[in-house]
Amino acid sequence: MFNILEKKKIFFTIPLVIVLAGIICMFVFGGFNLDIDFAGGTELVVDFGKEINKSDIETAVKDAVSAKSIVIQQSLINTSEYSIKTETLNAEQQEKLWNGLKEKFTLEDEARISVDSVSPTIGKELTQSAILAIIIAVILMLIYITFRFELLSGVAAVVALIHDVLIMLSFYVILQIPFNTTAIAALLTIIGYSINDTIVIFDRIRENVRASRREPFGDIANRSVWQTMMRTINTSVTTIVMVVVLYIFGVSAIKDFALALIIGLLAGTYSSIFVATPIWCMIRGNKNTQAPAKKSK
Repeated sequence: MFNILEKKKIFFTIPLVIVLAGIICMFVFGGFNLDIDFAGGTELVVDFGKEINKSDIETAVKDAVSAKSIVIQQSLINTSEYSIKTETLNAEQQEKLWNGLKEKFTLEDEARISVDSVSPTIGKELTQSAILAIIIAVILMLIYITFRFELLSGVAAVVALIHDVLIMLSFYVILQIPFNTTAIAALLTIIGYSINDTIVIFDRIRENVRASRREPFGDIANRSVWQTMMRTINTSVTTIVMVVVLYIFGVSAIKDFALALIIGLLAGTYSSIFVATPIWCMIRGNKNTQAPAKKSK
């Protein structure tokens, strides 16, 4: 049986390379592709009367106001309705943008549903709330894992969760996926999903420890991972298949969310198998789970 714990350096190196690539892209691209939710800006909601290619809308926006940051989202309820988000535009630029869209797509005045501005202050508050939500979720999970297993296992589970968050954030930077409130929802979803897989493995380790008290903990942990491997993979694959279908055939409004879930599901499955358990063994030590009893003289 292949010993996963002995090859932990390899399994730790792979995510480390991805995170380093994300850090490099932070400097190359100047950070995350922040949506209006966080960076502040102007949002124009338009009903085009039919489905429009997002690239055509983006071209029209650039021609009208030369906007550098553009995020276009299709409504889930009305597929002919699109939200166009740009950096902050003044009243003159907003009118110029609307006239450019009217001319290119032959729109009536009634097609302009709303124009809203979001200040950077609101974006800052959203950022703080998002970070707080993730921290609270991680702390609560640490308490739960510690109560159910032990403190060291809780620490290992939290390290695995941090791994998942860093991998997802790295891909948000590398692929320049718009970072908005949907991204936070994806992060929290993956944190909950990943911890479930980790608990399954940890539960099997606990069962095997009770049955083999004099066996080194590392051997028990490695065997437990392999015993739950197919269950973890099968669960993840069935979920990923559905999310991939959603990404391919879903409307554009949920494609970014689906893509983030795909990345997170892969990262969560990887961390549950190749990160959480090796970390637990590292900080716990590979000693026997219970020393043999001394013989009486």
